[in-house]
Amino acid sequence: MYTETKGNTAQGRYEQCETQRELFLERARDSAKLTLPTLIPDNDYTNSTKYKTPYQGIGARGVNNLASKLLLSLLPPNAPFFRLKMDDFVIKEIEGDENLKTSIEEGLSQIERAIMTDIDVMADRVAIFEALKHLIVAGNVLLFVGENGIRVFPLSRYAVKRDPSGNVMEIITKECLSPNALPEEIRNEVIENLKGDEKTVDIFTHIHRVKDKFKIFQEVKGMPIPKTQGSFPVDKSPYIPLRFNRVDGEDYGRGYVEEYYGDLKSLEGLTRAIVEGSAAASKVLFMVAPNGTTRARKLAESPNGAIIEGSSNDVSVLQVNKFADFRIAYDTMNRIETRLQLAFLLNSSIQRNAERVTASEIRFMAEDLEQALGGIYSILSQEFQLPFVMRKMAMMEKNKKLPALPKSGVRPSIVTGLEALGRGNDKNRLVSFLQTLAETLGAETIAKYINVTDAVSRLATSEGIDPKGLVRSEQELQAEMQAQQQAAQQQQLEQVAGQVAGKVAGNIPPKSLGESLQQLENQIGQ
Repeated sequence: MYTETKGNTAQGRYEQCETQRELFLERARDSAKLTLPTLIPDNDYTNSTKYKTPYQGIGARGVNNLASKLLLSLLPPNAPFFRLKMDDFVIKEIEGDENLKTSIEEGLSQIERAIMTDIDVMADRVAIFEALKHLIVAGNVLLFVGENGIRVFPLSRYAVKRDPSGNVMEIITKECLSPNALPEEIRNEVIENLKGDEKTVDIFTHIHRVKDKFKIFQEVKGMPIPKTQGSFPVDKSPYIPLRFNRVDGEDYGRGYVEEYYGDLKSLEGLTRAIVEGSAAASKVLFMVAPNGTTRARKLAESPNGAIIEGSSNDVSVLQVNKFADFRIAYDTMNRIETRLQLAFLLNSSIQRNAERVTASEIRFMAEDLEQALGGIYSILSQEFQLPFVMRKMAMMEKNKKLPALPKSGVRPSIVTGLEALGRGNDKNRLVSFLQTLAETLGAETIAKYINVTDAVSRLATSEGIDPKGLVRSEQELQAEMQAQQQAAQQQQLEQVAGQVAGKVAGNIPPKSLGESLQQLENQIGQ
């Protein structure tokens, strides 16, 4: 028999960290109630939880829209979000061998495509989209990148400890499972010691850092679960705790919704007041004077268009007379809603109320709003994209889906998110420069002083397109120009030969005409 103690167990450690997490969890639940209540309910382990529906939908719409934009920026569907790059010393060693360099780059490109294919096959984007919604609302989420896909742990099911620099030192997760899912070695003992009507047990997973490795074990009711002890390198951890905003000295991050919680709460109250007031104002009641000649029963039973005895002065309609008050609340609600649409990058917020709005104006304002996410991209590229691709590479190498890469020779580099914003700015500056040259000095100036091939390659790179194989190189352009010159010379030669042959054809005997043409071609060739 076992003795359930909580002193040095994973469960005891989890309960110790719960007190420090409570403030962040309470704030996350408040934010979820105004946006997506199903993300973080008050009770995570009951299937009969009743969710309170918000009166406004701008919160849910904004969270879904912002999560979609982040997903497309962090994991674009048509191109890898990373590049495998060789270190500088490796590039120097193969600097003179262009064939070797080309073959290495092609091999790295194949590895990139293989990783992206695995992401598509495993449907990782579905889980990551859910995780991004948790990040926006709660500010924290834990990803487990395993062999069978990605699992998402909300803030209410895990605790984390970080050092002052923000590095993860400890993670404890809590899961609720049926005892029948436990290994046979401890299943019977756990079932025998279930209390009362207890039908499930809590499984605690403890991950703690020791130097450059994470050590892991699982336990149930204070007992370690067999065959769950292990370790893995820090840079290839399957557990990836994410934060939306980093705050120095705090183990958890802050959500995006928390920054606009005041506006959301105010909009919720105003919307509720207007909806309930409108419902009350829409109720129609006819009042009949008790001492009048008009009878209330006859008025109620008479069909439309009937003629009855009575006086119109005896009948009146109940009115709320709150139009002015509702107008103030409605105008305030509209101003708050506009601010929230801007905050959540909704398209309706960037189009001004006018008869004519140009596409360039909308595109400029949309790009301006996208650049406001630069800080978000920076933290997610370091805490999500890079660990995610490192974990994917480690799993695929273990399963022989990828060749083993040298640890110091090749490293992944993120090329979406913040990097995409940088390329977008480069494109805008390049286009503006070329337009200024064409407008001030003429289009011929561009052809004379600008390397057109390099300009086209830079524009392709700024759009996230690989120019290799698409944009012709200088060597290809020179070879094509030489071929065109040779074809033009050959055509000119044939025309001159035809003209001369036509002039002399009448004076040369038929038998010697072919010989004369051959001599003429030889002279022109010399």
